[in-house]
Amino acid sequence: MSSVLEVHDLHKAFGGIKAVNGVSFSVNEGEILGIIGPNGCGKSTLFNCILGQLEPTQGAVKLDGRDVTNMRPSALNRLGVSRTFQLLQVFPELSVRENLILAGQEHQGSMLGRLFGARDAGLSEKAEQMIGFFKLGHLTDAKAGGLSYGQQKLLDAAMAFMAGPRLVLLDEPAGGVNLTMLGDLKERLRAINAEQGATFVVIEHNMDFVMSLCTRVIVLAEGRMLAEGTPAEVRANPAVIEAYLGH
Repeated sequence: MSSVLEVHDLHKAFGGIKAVNGVSFSVNEGEILGIIGPNGCGKSTLFNCILGQLEPTQGAVKLDGRDVTNMRPSALNRLGVSRTFQLLQVFPELSVRENLILAGQEHQGSMLGRLFGARDAGLSEKAEQMIGFFKLGHLTDAKAGGLSYGQQKLLDAAMAFMAGPRLVLLDEPAGGVNLTMLGDLKERLRAINAEQGATFVVIEHNMDFVMSLCTRVIVLAEGRMLAEGTPAEVRANPAVIEAYLGH
């Protein structure tokens, strides 16, 4: 099975603080990989280094074997990489459909191409597909700002898939979502993984969500990789238990 993403000996220091310290891993095509760890362990910094929002102090990031270290997020988008953020990126005054179309436009080549190309370019049809897939049909014309937090999370996830990405990095998708909506989100992510072969990397604090969604889990502690394995292996690892609960 081929690797979509490879991270090699990645480091990121802020002055004397090593936020990411020699992290290496790969993500196989069609895999759902979880990355967990206590607060301050370097998860978000690692994501931002992979996605070109922070410049690594050392190391390399490869996408389909191509070195993309320090590549701009917009360029990575055009190579099939998408992400969500801890803080929702929806536009509250726009409808669900309009948010999806706007997200799709972000992946349509250069600014000139977006300005002078076809205004729709198939985005309305794609938006309807995502609305159906994420079960947002009853909210199509509702303003995003009027949705519940869980519904906004579903919309945020749907926006990440508007360009049909090969790799999606999800930053705490379960944060603040009630149990019912959390089940819907997990079901939709599993379905899009199974039906479209999408590859995910998930950062999350909700252990039950990660352990039930992901096929493999990496644990970070103090910027280093502490453990890696199946959810069952990670749950039973004494080093992981100590990292979360202490001696």
